[in-house]
Amino acid sequence: MILTLNLNASLDKIYTVDKLEYGGVVRAKIVQNTAGGKGLHVANICKELNENYLATGFLGGKIGEYLQNKLTQKHINHDFISIKNETRTCINITTPDGKQTEILEPGPSINKEETDLFLKKYTQLLTYTDIIVASGSLPNNLPLDFYGTLTQLAKKHHKKFLLDTSGQTLKESLKYKPFFIKPNKDEIEQLTGIKIDSLDTAILQIQKFQNLGISMPVISLGKNGSIIGYQNQIYHAIPPQYKAINAVGSGDAFVAGIAIGLKRNYPIIDIIKLGSACGTANVLEAESGFVSKDNVEKIFNLVKVKQIL
Repeated sequence: MILTLNLNASLDKIYTVDKLEYGGVVRAKIVQNTAGGKGLHVANICKELNENYLATGFLGGKIGEYLQNKLTQKHINHDFISIKNETRTCINITTPDGKQTEILEPGPSINKEETDLFLKKYTQLLTYTDIIVASGSLPNNLPLDFYGTLTQLAKKHHKKFLLDTSGQTLKESLKYKPFFIKPNKDEIEQLTGIKIDSLDTAILQIQKFQNLGISMPVISLGKNGSIIGYQNQIYHAIPPQYKAINAVGSGDAFVAGIAIGLKRNYPIIDIIKLGSACGTANVLEAESGFVSKDNVEKIFNLVKVKQIL
């Protein structure tokens, strides 16, 4: 089973507007409410690709109830800890030129009792889990090394821990050597202070992560694909290019594909191709964190993967 961790889930409100003007009244043409959070995107893609999975984390208040109902309606397997405080709302404003403005709330505070309940559930679920995918930010008052704690527990059970986060949370988590990380170019530059302006600089950073004990570091380069380290090897994946309908959630889709490939014990080239195919298939859908199985299978055969070291 793939276990997706959603510690800072959200209600995502997507507004489509003709024009975004600061200081004025903006009327939305279309309003969409979806169950948001990177981990839920991963769960959704596991469902679409017929992989066994479970989404867990924290949900609270009226928004939390709404999201649980949404997940049930969509037949997403879930088992969340109920918390006292309200789950956050995140806003995405989209204009006809394709630009997106996001307003992200920080998330609720989690008390010690709720944290302990989650850790108990997580430890129990590890028995039935092959791959853990931890995605996104942490709620307000959880320590920055909380993902590190979860990584250690996963390692005790000999399970692979895939981490997709950024900033100080990623920096603190690196000390615990998760199996997989996937910062993008901007996140790497923010983390290290080193500009990633060529394949060579990306490769050098991958090697640094490998030397830290990260088994599968990935750097996303946008249209230039991604650089993937695996054991002592380094690969460059280049997916086909399509006009994007909605790119939100593509990184999450990539991680989902990697997790599924690992779970199914695919050869490393096919794991990389599946991740790239899922990430690319996401841009062809209006819904964030969603892929068509047919598109994934088609794109899989078009992804080019080259071993460069």
